[in-house]
Amino acid sequence: MSAQPGARRAVTVIGVGDDGCASLTSRAANAVARAQVLVGGERHLAFFPQFTGERVLLKGGLDGALARVASLADEHSVCVLASGDPLFFGIGARVAAAVGAEHVEFLPAPTAVQWACARTGLAWDDVEVLSVHGRPIEGFVARLRSARKVAVLTDGEHGAARLAARMIEHGEASWDAIVCERLAGPGERVRRLTLPELAALRDVDSLHVLLLVRTDEAWRAPPVIPYLPEEDFAKRTPKLGLITKREVRALSLATLRIRPDAIVWDIGAGSGSVAIEAAMLAPRGRVFAIEIDPEGIALCHENVRAHGVDNVRVIAGRAPEALAGLDAPDAVFVGGSKGSMSSIVEEAFAALRPGGRLVVNAITLENVAEAHAAMKSLGAEPEITLVQISRGAPLARYQRYEALNPIHVFAIDKPATPRAATEAAS
Repeated sequence: MSAQPGARRAVTVIGVGDDGCASLTSRAANAVARAQVLVGGERHLAFFPQFTGERVLLKGGLDGALARVASLADEHSVCVLASGDPLFFGIGARVAAAVGAEHVEFLPAPTAVQWACARTGLAWDDVEVLSVHGRPIEGFVARLRSARKVAVLTDGEHGAARLAARMIEHGEASWDAIVCERLAGPGERVRRLTLPELAALRDVDSLHVLLLVRTDEAWRAPPVIPYLPEEDFAKRTPKLGLITKREVRALSLATLRIRPDAIVWDIGAGSGSVAIEAAMLAPRGRVFAIEIDPEGIALCHENVRAHGVDNVRVIAGRAPEALAGLDAPDAVFVGGSKGSMSSIVEEAFAALRPGGRLVVNAITLENVAEAHAAMKSLGAEPEITLVQISRGAPLARYQRYEALNPIHVFAIDKPATPRAATEAAS
């Protein structure tokens, strides 16, 4: 199947509003009238009872239905129905991939986000759009940290009330909420609520968009590099008071080279300071904080909630055994080993994705020697930094320096291309 310049495309993907046929432009209506095959969900297909050609229902797994669309498009004119703009969190990209973008014409309608902002008079050029429609709710609150206005595409499982409850749990309460239901349809309803009111709401239609607007006029986006002082983390006992100092934390996180969508392991998380700042640097990613001490586990949970990073999962257990089954990481930080440094380094490095990075902080001479030997045994030449920090401290009417414990920071990369493949190619 090949498309000639200016030729009519084999597949037309049409955006439809909740008012059905009334939302169509004349061009979109003509495309449906010409179509021999109509594809869509039950709700969208029901808007066109007069259509007499073949119908393909999109329900459950899409791969089979899209393969059928691609097959039918060889000899038939096909229309695919979608909500709003099919290329905005919609099925459009999947159709283009299945059929070939050069064979597809897109006729979008206003998105639900556009309708929601239009109904409330909210400018949407600076709105952050998030989707939990068919996606995990984990990390939703973390992605709010840098936004002033947010539009959320929801579904029946992850609705506005559940999102509001999650925000309150993680300390994100200074927001006004606007629930927009059945937009542009006969059952349209728009309600402004506080988060507690929204969390208690039970009569929200499954088709809704949630708008969130910060109520704190003085709010400013947080810094790119968190650099949180130790006092910002709960740490109750002297044993757990040995928190990673913020200067060392900043260097360690920079050494990890964390991307916004990274999967990160923090092994020996203690009270969770490294995991929490890693989660702030990876709002679209996920951080696993592995800790064996019961009090440390409780502190991790407490600190995660206090800092609103719901993309941190606290894993109770001893490494390396507790690493089994976790998502493959892009970056691994080892802050504590409980005497298992060699096996942790070996298993963490094996689990890393190609191009990933392993960073170890070591204080004692024994851990320094073991970390170095473990990395060398992997055939890697570690990057080593000795960090010696002194902070200013008052002394009567004067100022002196107070030295912190020196820290060795070891780092190695996992090759992006397996060594065997590289050697074979050469």
